[in-house]
Amino acid sequence: MTWTPPPPRSGHPYYMHDAIYAQPGALRLVTRGNEAFLSGAAARLRDMEQLFLSGIGTSWHAALVGELLFAHIGRLGHRARAFHSFEWRNYWPEPGANTGVIVISHRGSKRYSKEALEKVKTSGGVGVAITGKGSDGLDAADYLLRTVDQEKSAAHTVSYTSALALLAALAAEVGGNEEFTQALGAIPDHLALLLGQESWEQLASRFADRRRYYFVGGGPNTATAYEAALKMSEANYATAMGFNCEQFLHGPWVAMEAEDIVFLITPSGPSYERCLTVARITREIGAPLVALAREDDKEMASLASETIAIPEINELLSPILTVVPLQLFAYHSALLRGANPDTVRREIPLYQRANAFLSL
Repeated sequence: MTWTPPPPRSGHPYYMHDAIYAQPGALRLVTRGNEAFLSGAAARLRDMEQLFLSGIGTSWHAALVGELLFAHIGRLGHRARAFHSFEWRNYWPEPGANTGVIVISHRGSKRYSKEALEKVKTSGGVGVAITGKGSDGLDAADYLLRTVDQEKSAAHTVSYTSALALLAALAAEVGGNEEFTQALGAIPDHLALLLGQESWEQLASRFADRRRYYFVGGGPNTATAYEAALKMSEANYATAMGFNCEQFLHGPWVAMEAEDIVFLITPSGPSYERCLTVARITREIGAPLVALAREDDKEMASLASETIAIPEINELLSPILTVVPLQLFAYHSALLRGANPDTVRREIPLYQRANAFLSL
């Protein structure tokens, strides 16, 4: 399925906006119709010697979260590994027969994601696909889990959080973790509250003119940092970078200037103390800090220019919530920059010509 630019909208709300606000409803419904495949896939994956998760772009970020979900909630430990589809297809050895793969691709059209599925199927392994409705590119999978209708915006949002929810549901099924399943069921209500708690336009107006944008997180929210930086690039063409908190402390922070901004994703978890170090460094340099943290986190709030309150939930579920304020920041920054967040510049002749070189 090849993406084509949507019918143009002349201004806000763009399609990306609609998709962001559709997320609570989408997450309430995402497991419906997938129950049989979730159960069947879990029964097969539970006994695999290895489970690989594969994706590209936004889907690779989902795979990174999925790796930890299956290691911990699915109780697969080191048997669960995430790979970028291109790297897995071209650089890693052929898998054994007792191998499972979960390929994540909303449109199901990416060459290397399809070839990642083929690589495991050819070896005699089990293939699971998480893909959007209306996509047939991954129909060769043994189990096909559907997220949402195809997004009109090129900056995927609701398909990402829906994929995360299906990964969480499948991991809980593999591990027999009913408590985690119940916690997942509470996420849509948390998200609905989060969407209404801030003036996202004002947040963007304060910080839409920064020189560079750093997004930093740890554990499962390393993927959130990567995804937020990607949304900034896609939606408003800003210079944005995503980092794991420890990696950020090992050199990249030295490039920071007061004209930059750091978004720090820091719910409760093992990476919290290192995120505090990031916050102290940022404050010392003089760059503004936007922290996504617990409402009662006074220490982080004292270091931040702005705090976005995140409810106290299992850290492995937090990426479904923490990415949404960053999606909104990317969207409203695009409005202020005069960018169309839906089209990845395909309405501009120069970028049309450059896009002709791409074969994804």
